[in-house]
Amino acid sequence: MVSNTDPESDIEVEGGHGGVQSVDRALAVLEILARDGHAGVSEIAEEMGIHKSTVSRLLGSLVSREMVHQNSERGKYQLGFGVLRLASSIPGRLSLVQEARPVLESLAEEYKETVNLAVLRSNYAVNVDQAMGPSTLATYDWVGSLTPLHATSSGKVLLAALSAEDRDRILKETGLAPRTPRTITKRDKLEKQLLDVVHKGYAVTMEEFEIGLNSMAVPVHNHLGSVIGAVSISGPAFRFDPAKVPGLIGALTQAGLAISAKMGYTRR
Repeated sequence: MVSNTDPESDIEVEGGHGGVQSVDRALAVLEILARDGHAGVSEIAEEMGIHKSTVSRLLGSLVSREMVHQNSERGKYQLGFGVLRLASSIPGRLSLVQEARPVLESLAEEYKETVNLAVLRSNYAVNVDQAMGPSTLATYDWVGSLTPLHATSSGKVLLAALSAEDRDRILKETGLAPRTPRTITKRDKLEKQLLDVVHKGYAVTMEEFEIGLNSMAVPVHNHLGSVIGAVSISGPAFRFDPAKVPGLIGALTQAGLAISAKMGYTRR
């Protein structure tokens, strides 16, 4: 009979739960390596609070499946190509609209305004899904609409995520046409605002796209950390000032992170 105090056998104990425990520990090892880039047996054992022999056996199994690779020079372990093979099959099967839908509906219900999901297409922010708030004023269907990047909160989020080269190309092609008297049409002023968007993590527009319409947006990331979309909430200017709605910035930020997590994004 195996002793429950034998450190060399702690994977096999606990009866039928041993297999589940092994899987849980193997996943913990992968998470440590994903977070730190590389780690040794002793480091992993100390963080997980288990014996080094157990970690060695876990790593041995992961190495055999090419989930983990050992650096021959330093003896440290890092994620292997097996993880990449698994991960590469995920993005194509994830639908941004499908994954985002429950989050959009929840946000629209909570704040009783219109929530949109937009992506960058052909130099415009294209609304690909929308959840209506219960307000009778929130009746316009934005799905499929092409909106200018420089005059919308979603557009500014998407612009801010671009490289300087791509942003310069797009803005030269589209220009900064005034949609309302409040639209930003000066390039230097827009660039300063985009830096602020990156710093704060959200963008706000106050009647810049349409008189009487205010909005706020946050980014959505994919598994690589790239911005693939934006979630915005908008409402009539007479009642909706995003910066003054209690808890909205935090709730919208969490909504963006929740959708991003569904797309495989891990915040670091």
